[in-house]
Amino acid sequence: MGPSWLPKTIERLRSRSRVRKPVLYTSVLATLLAVAAAVSIPSLSMDKPAGEAQSQSQSKASMKFPLRAEGGKIVDANGKEVVLTGVNWFGLETGNYAPHGIWQRNWQQMLDEMVGQGFNTLRLPYSNEALQAKSIPTQGIDTKMNPDLVGLNGEQIMDKIVNGATSRGMMVMLDRHRPDQYGQSSLWYTDKVSEETWINDWVKLATKYKNNPLVIAADLHNEPHAEATWGDGNEKTDWKMAAERAGNAILKANPNMLIVVEGIETYKGEGGKGYWWGGNLQGAKEHPVKLSDQSKLVYSAHDYSPKVWGQQWFSDPNFPKNMPALWDQQWGYLVKDNTAPVILGEFGGRSVDTKDAEGVWQHALIDYLKQNNISYTYWSWNPNSGDTGGIVGEDWTTVNKDKMDLLKSYQGPMAPKPTNNPA
Repeated sequence: MGPSWLPKTIERLRSRSRVRKPVLYTSVLATLLAVAAAVSIPSLSMDKPAGEAQSQSQSKASMKFPLRAEGGKIVDANGKEVVLTGVNWFGLETGNYAPHGIWQRNWQQMLDEMVGQGFNTLRLPYSNEALQAKSIPTQGIDTKMNPDLVGLNGEQIMDKIVNGATSRGMMVMLDRHRPDQYGQSSLWYTDKVSEETWINDWVKLATKYKNNPLVIAADLHNEPHAEATWGDGNEKTDWKMAAERAGNAILKANPNMLIVVEGIETYKGEGGKGYWWGGNLQGAKEHPVKLSDQSKLVYSAHDYSPKVWGQQWFSDPNFPKNMPALWDQQWGYLVKDNTAPVILGEFGGRSVDTKDAEGVWQHALIDYLKQNNISYTYWSWNPNSGDTGGIVGEDWTTVNKDKMDLLKSYQGPMAPKPTNNPA
């Protein structure tokens, strides 16, 4: 992405770091959010999924697991193309160690509504800190509405969400979003979270969910940027090499998982012109990621609107007609050349109004994804993403119909509900 900037409002502090500098997400803020939540919703039975909300496309599902890459497509075990059309639900990566909004709603109701809106995939961000914080209590949870979460740590809450989503027929992509609660990192390691910890945590998760076929993917590290390089052989900065090390370790533990590798910010030879963090996959043409099982490789990009940052291409007099060529250059070529699948792991915005530049951009991007059968997970379900807002409003209940009308124009079928859904 372009120049970094600092948050100016509490709303931006509440966001997951669409803000482009590490932001202290303190326990004080988590407490304020919890106190601010005042809506009372009756608790539900915790024994099985609440409600029977179903996507209209769910009955059409016939996919068979595990998934794999075949050229530029993701296919199931029978070779049938699968398109992931999902949503991000963030919070586990923050100091709450739990998805946001459950200070105001029951977590199972939330998943029911995601399914009811037709999302077939959940991208679930987490931090390494959330997995390590065994004795640190989670925060921002209304325990009357979520009694089954009382006393659980971050990893145990992750288990609840993962198994709750997959029992409903949602596929899950785990996303190592941050090393700790305080912000994103440009590289996959920091002075506090080593590469060894990063890989070991991935192996632990891959092993844990090995017998749950709907835990389909590992998004290795969110938005490499700044000093992150691609294919230059520098062990300290070469993201491609690091992704290969982590990906192969995961596949050794769980050969069924897709390995999702995001792009970087600036690839060599661009004259300093950067793209969105994690969005630049130009290096994959010259230096493709090589895994022990190449059929498990899926690339991922992130793309955002002019209201997130005023990138130069938004001021092009030919906007938005200039955008498909830019997307082709940065990440779409991988699908069009039948090289590897791509999932657009994050994109979003507050407006989908075609009288607004952000809305024009969102419509153009959905058209591009649809034309090329490219998977996506929308940012975000949460309303408290400062730059984009969410699918639900500030009450965590009211669905943004305009956004959903756009997204429902391009949705894939739900997965079949598993007969066995082990932890």
